[in-house]
Amino acid sequence: MNMGKRANVAVFASGTGSNFDAIMSSPDRNFDVVRLVSDKPKAHVIGKAASFGIQTIVFNPSEYEDKVAYEEELLDQLKKARVEWIVLAGYMRVIGKTILDAYEGKIINIHPSLLPSFPGIDAIGQALEAGVKVSGVTIHYVDEGIDTGEIIAQEAVTVFPHDTRESFQRRIQQVEHKLYPQVLNKLTAE
Repeated sequence: MNMGKRANVAVFASGTGSNFDAIMSSPDRNFDVVRLVSDKPKAHVIGKAASFGIQTIVFNPSEYEDKVAYEEELLDQLKKARVEWIVLAGYMRVIGKTILDAYEGKIINIHPSLLPSFPGIDAIGQALEAGVKVSGVTIHYVDEGIDTGEIIAQEAVTVFPHDTRESFQRRIQQVEHKLYPQVLNKLTAE
């Protein structure tokens, strides 16, 4: 058990930040979110980070020569902030070797399906199109593949016959918002 010292976490997000909000609003966090990283300068999550007083690192990948160049700069900033864990929360970019190597076993992601089913983009749409009766949420370690890392936790969500994309996504997000902070607390306490 990690007594006293709280882990420093950076959250990577590209969108509205609903999982970031859930993590920050979790009443019993035993870790500190010290940075928000976003590749979208106009993402709503940046305003949410500001409201929590979290410093942000915003970058535009197209302004760099290649992925290695922006990941090296990002890595430098993460090290200066003493970041120990990276938490992907709606981050729509594949993490490259530079960051994977530096944070091996310390990067986690949340995905809206029961992996290995429906990896990649639009897992909710994939599940509905496939006509499955159950999908869910997976939290996993990040490796060099797309949603292929070791699974940490999963929770099933029933797909009802009358579900729309919006209604099913709302129920998926309710599970995400509960499960992600719980798993983060457990991992950062070990």
